Amino acid sequence: MERVALVTGGSRGIGEAISLALRDAGYRVAATYAGNDEKAKAFSDATGISTYKWDVSDYGACEAGIAKVTEEIGPVDVLVNNAGITRDAMFHKMSPDMWNAVINTNLTGLYNMTHPIWKGMRERKFGRIINISSINGQKGQAGQVNYSAAKAGDLGFTKALAQEGARAGITVNAICPGYIGTDMVKAIDEKVLNERIIPQIPVGRLGEPSEIARCVVFLAAEDAGFITGATLTANGGQYFA
Repeated sequence: MERVALVTGGSRGIGEAISLALRDAGYRVAATYAGNDEKAKAFSDATGISTYKWDVSDYGACEAGIAKVTEEIGPVDVLVNNAGITRDAMFHKMSPDMWNAVINTNLTGLYNMTHPIWKGMRERKFGRIINISSINGQKGQAGQVNYSAAKAGDLGFTKALAQEGARAGITVNAICPGYIGTDMVKAIDEKVLNERIIPQIPVGRLGEPSEIARCVVFLAAEDAGFITGATLTANGGQYFA
């Protein structure tokens, strides 16, 4: 049976690699995006993957969007909660808006996306929830108190929900990427990247988006049903959890 996979933030960066890897593994894939219409159209035209625009921090928008995906492609079997934002600042300079924007997207967004899908997964006795957390949710990062808190919350969400889903055939797992060679990371000043970031990574390089995507395909598989509540760490040895 051809499974349906929904990837949030699935038209750019790590999300784009995840969408493509799932498509190539035989899933019918839908990808959400929040704002870049031009990039989303180019992605759909190039890949054949349908894109849908909504804000994961808005529960009503998630509910309506998921209903549309279900109508057009089918009930969601695999949900990859990948969408995320940063609003970095040292804590004494972090405004309530910066805090709330990151928490609402990176943590509450998991609830908003998973809750409307959960009932159907329970009824069908199958589901795969894969949450993209971060190395900084494991170890913390100065200047990212909001982001680190949200990504640590993603891990608690994963462990608790895994216990509820286990007997219904639903697995819930997390992936914690380290520094991955996305456009955002590559935009960091080259001197900072080469002198301060890469030297912290024992394998001596940035990760590739495709390496995170392969982790997702592994956890999404039919025969990954005995793995749940787990955190798969993919950071080149930078941090051991």
